[in-house]
Amino acid sequence: MRNDPRSHGLWEASAPPAPHTPPLERAIEVDVAIVGGGFTGLSAALHLQEKGARTAVLEGAEIGFGGSGRNVGLVNAGMWVMPSALSGALGGLHGARLLTQLGAGPDLVYALIERHGIDCEAVRNGTLHCAVGASGLANIRQRATEWQAHGAPVRLLSAEETAERTGTRAYTGALLDQRAGTVQPLAYARGLAHAAQRAGAALHGHDRVVSAEDQGSHWLLRTDTGGTVAAQWVVAATNTFTEAAGPFTAIREEQVRLPYFNMATPPLPRALRERILPGLEGVWDTPDVLTSFRIDRAGRLVFGSVGALRGSGAAIHQDWGRRAMAKLFPALRGTGFDYAWYGWIGMTSNSLPRFHRLARNTVSFSGYNGRGIATGSVFGRELARLITGEIADADLALPVTVPETPRFRGAREAWYEAGAQIAHVAGARF
Repeated sequence: MRNDPRSHGLWEASAPPAPHTPPLERAIEVDVAIVGGGFTGLSAALHLQEKGARTAVLEGAEIGFGGSGRNVGLVNAGMWVMPSALSGALGGLHGARLLTQLGAGPDLVYALIERHGIDCEAVRNGTLHCAVGASGLANIRQRATEWQAHGAPVRLLSAEETAERTGTRAYTGALLDQRAGTVQPLAYARGLAHAAQRAGAALHGHDRVVSAEDQGSHWLLRTDTGGTVAAQWVVAATNTFTEAAGPFTAIREEQVRLPYFNMATPPLPRALRERILPGLEGVWDTPDVLTSFRIDRAGRLVFGSVGALRGSGAAIHQDWGRRAMAKLFPALRGTGFDYAWYGWIGMTSNSLPRFHRLARNTVSFSGYNGRGIATGSVFGRELARLITGEIADADLALPVTVPETPRFRGAREAWYEAGAQIAHVAGARF
């Protein structure tokens, strides 16, 4: 997108066509104006239209341009922190609600895919959280204990079982989450957009919102293409790709950006595809500078980690990727990458998402901390329920909070990018 092969890489090359989303060059009136064409905004538009509300989605670039179209494509249940952390940070009521709601998040994703016939390489064979060393094994054991206490279908695998499922003996065990799976994320976003359009939503791309003015009886949004939208409600669904100079900067300022990249090999020979992730689970491991990998529909290995593919990082991370991949899978030694791309994960202070009322009838969910697919889909649905009066703020899984800017945000972002380079210069970690 924007003639940058490192923005969406393989996903842009393999996704079905995007819907037609012309810039808005006139004045329109709707019930709900949605700013941002990612999972949250598109899910909100689809669910609102199904409830009879008129919606318009305004996307500053293209559908799925932000984190929605760049990520690994793991449809995970819950957040990446321990289940017990939710109650500790949010209190018993909200913690239990969020755990239940996001634990069932993959159910919603795959139901939407089936109901709307979305072609997005959907596979629901679970995910594997793989342990590196004794500390990693202790981590996933604790996760297994906590999730099983909530009745979740998760299972701790031995090192031998993990090797059979992954094709590598690098791990000391794994946590298999049978609720989860994988999708082609940009294809899923585009599929949601098509579904929302069929339901009657107006979708406009390359339409950056430059102002949002409360007119008392309604909101008036102006775009840089000269269009205006009058709406009773505004949904700010821009998350960590929020425009720095736009009307919702508080959302961006609350998050610390963590860079993450993916690279994809050519399609693997059949013999290797039968050995590496034969069950097509999505994988990530336990170190802070983690490794993730999965197989796409064509049999490519999609391999990723923390880091930005720009400046010196472009060569450092790709060199690390070749070494780390060969260490995990010696048969892939000498294999290169056909695609390489990266984006940004929005991290919050407690690694949990936020719900904000930014102004009158202006609402936002944000801060998904690397769990955007199911979380964005769920929160888009919940926004539709909230706006149509089906539920109230008190019924949400998150409390209403005021955006807060973390200390040393810029320095922390710079350290994440530089620290990932340092870690990857040191070599493969297995």
